[in-house]
Amino acid sequence: MKVLVVGPGGREHALCLALARDPEVTEVHAAPGNPGMAPVASLHDVDAMSGEAVASLASSLGVDLVVVGPEAPLVAGVADAVRAQGIACFGPTRAAAQLEGSKAFAKDVMTAAGVPTAAARVCTTSAEAAAALDELGSPYVVKDDGLAAGKGVVVTEDRQAALDHAAACERVVIEEFLDGPEVSLFAVCDGSTVYPLQPAQDFKRVFDGDHGPNTGGMGAYTPLPWAPADLVADVQRTVLQPTVDEMARRGTPFAGLLYAGLALTSRGVRVVEFNARFGDPETQPLLALLESPLAPLLHAAATGSLASVPPPVFRSGAAVAVVMASKGYPEGSSKGDPITVGALPAEVSVVQAGTALEDEQLVTAGGRVLAVVATGADVAAARGLAYDGVAAVDFPGAQWRTDIAKER
Repeated sequence: MKVLVVGPGGREHALCLALARDPEVTEVHAAPGNPGMAPVASLHDVDAMSGEAVASLASSLGVDLVVVGPEAPLVAGVADAVRAQGIACFGPTRAAAQLEGSKAFAKDVMTAAGVPTAAARVCTTSAEAAAALDELGSPYVVKDDGLAAGKGVVVTEDRQAALDHAAACERVVIEEFLDGPEVSLFAVCDGSTVYPLQPAQDFKRVFDGDHGPNTGGMGAYTPLPWAPADLVADVQRTVLQPTVDEMARRGTPFAGLLYAGLALTSRGVRVVEFNARFGDPETQPLLALLESPLAPLLHAAATGSLASVPPPVFRSGAAVAVVMASKGYPEGSSKGDPITVGALPAEVSVVQAGTALEDEQLVTAGGRVLAVVATGADVAAARGLAYDGVAAVDFPGAQWRTDIAKER
């Protein structure tokens, strides 16, 4: 099987690594990719947002499967363009990707499907926002309705800050605050069949102790020893399957990766948000533990035959990813800083995201530069190895959290 992975970041690098070790995969291509992918994939300088360009590249390469990584190309309809060329594509249609593209749309789907989630109000004016904040109370949760790269959410006890964020967005969803830890649960779907992966947890705030502004994610780990034993079965029954069934009922079946961001509240599981693609950085530790082959799973989902392949299997142990970000992130990022990587233990790998090559020197080229991923017998062992790996990586202004996967 020949596979093309679309996207430039850490999630796509992790996907390329998993596909490259799949015995059924003969060629891995990435567009546009990043320097870290070059040892396992052929890179192609293509605009990931152009459905025509991606479909043309896939056709010229003769690939059997296209995997669209980031949310923006999915919302722009890149998967539709690929399918129109008769090529299997893992990733929802433009219409189905609205589960992530519009939080208001996702709330409507959840309401229709009876999925447990936070009470919410959709607001387009400052008066509506003020009324919603007063109704739902503090802490205030204000979400940009559209795509915001994981940074469009403000959670604050400062009413004016909440109002200011609402005013800066064309449309917002204001929600009640959900208490309890958050969990990410991914599921591979073909429009009817749903195969959940194992739970993971990511860390959104930039600083230790969950302080500072939201980011795209500063680290993640899996599995979650503290999570309820029946969590996956419960979420499959109350969240994932009802959502996929409702999307099919609407005539917009969801085939791809359904990402449920969950809060384990005092009143039970509640959906915080849906995403329509593999999450970053949770994908990095999850795929590091994936034992079963990835390509047949994704191809079956893309061709409506998921029930014909076995569910995914994860090996025992744990995996931890620690993101190293550039100076100034998340407000900005420093580019062109040289990156050096020293000797790493066999259980540790570096998954690149915001990197580039300048005169054969690896340099920073984005906010989240890379993730150090480690596997171990348990979370504590994997965590220790991950931070050993962080110590072996250096670039000017590097910043990272020191409490990823810290014992609860």
